[in-house]
Amino acid sequence: MNKIASAIASAALLISASAWGQQAWDLQQLMASLAQVPSHESKFTERKTVSLLKDPVESSGTLVYRRPDHLEKHVLQPKEEDIVVDGNELTWKDASGHSRSMRLNGNPNLAALSESVRATLAGDLNGLQKYFSVKLDGSQQQWKLTLTPTDEAMQRKILGLRITGSGSRVDTVEVQEKSGDRSLMTIQHE
Repeated sequence: MNKIASAIASAALLISASAWGQQAWDLQQLMASLAQVPSHESKFTERKTVSLLKDPVESSGTLVYRRPDHLEKHVLQPKEEDIVVDGNELTWKDASGHSRSMRLNGNPNLAALSESVRATLAGDLNGLQKYFSVKLDGSQQQWKLTLTPTDEAMQRKILGLRITGSGSRVDTVEVQEKSGDRSLMTIQHE
C-alpha cells in the first residue's frame, strides 16, 4: 500500500510541478505577448482625483494604438479633446479646433509618461527601462506592472504607475503623483 501511496504522491507532485511550470509568467513573456498586438482600439473611462478640486474629474472616450509608437486619446466627455503621440511628436487639440504640438524630447516628464503607455503596449521593455524600474506581479491571467521613475526630476512629480492586464491586454493605467493627485484609466475591451 505504501508503494501505491508513494506512486500517487509522486504523480501528484509531477502534475502540480508541470501545471506550475505552465503558469510561470515573467516580464519577458509579458512583453513578448504585448509585442504581438499590431494595433488596438478601445473605449476608456478615466477618473482623476486632484487635490485642488472637491470632486474627481471623470472623462471618457477612445484610445487608438498602432505599433510601434502611435497612440491617440480622443476624449469625448465631458468636453472633446484629442491627444496624439506619433513618434517624438505630441499634438493636443481642444473642442474649438485649437491645437498645439511639441516634441517629447523637449519635455522629459511628458516623454516618460507617454512612453510608459506606448512601451507597455509595444512590449518594449528597453523603452520602459529607459525611464522606470519595472516590476511584474501576478499571472498571465491577471498581471500588474509597477513602474517606478528612475529620473530624479520625474521622481519629484510622479511616485509611480501601475498597469494591470490579462494576457496581451492592458486593462488599467494608474498614475500616482507625489502631490497626492491620482488618475485611473479603465480600458473597456469588446
